[in-house]
Amino acid sequence: MGTIMNPEEFREIFDDFQHRVFRLETLDFYDAENERAPLERFRAGLPQDLAWRERWRGKVEAIKIRGASISRVHIVSEPLSTYAKFEMTCAYPANVGAGEDVRVLPRAIADELGVPNEDYWLFDDDRSAAMAYDDEGRWRHVEMTDDPTTVRRHVRWRDITSAESVPLFDYLKSVGLEPDSAYDVSTKEDR
Repeated sequence: MGTIMNPEEFREIFDDFQHRVFRLETLDFYDAENERAPLERFRAGLPQDLAWRERWRGKVEAIKIRGASISRVHIVSEPLSTYAKFEMTCAYPANVGAGEDVRVLPRAIADELGVPNEDYWLFDDDRSAAMAYDDEGRWRHVEMTDDPTTVRRHVRWRDITSAESVPLFDYLKSVGLEPDSAYDVSTKEDR
């Protein structure tokens, strides 16, 4: 068993890694306080105010400046839920713009591969943080561990999901979606 942390404790130690951090997301809905108003704007068909992404954008840029990498794979059910469309078109483009490698894996493929429904962060291939959510998608706590068996399992699933997933903008094209008009992706390489 690892160390149980509340979200605030986890945020304080998040940057304690050297080379790379990876996130596997498996839920179709996350109830994050900072996303509630932007999600309502999305549901109403309004453009986003990019200010809500600045905190994470700054974190990603700081990770890249120090020479480390950050990536994530989000496993999604298809057809996409309203929340997943919001995440893909209104949250993730800012992450990519800051330097995060954001990829998408359809749940049907993940199921064929046997990917477990485990949300986690993986730090430098030597520590893992299992994310615990309630049935409503609210973040409850994190279990941080350096247990070699758990870490190896999370490294394995990172490698498999990263290899089988599609870069965000390629995925958006494949399902006929575009980033919210507030995001200027015209200068991005064709992904």
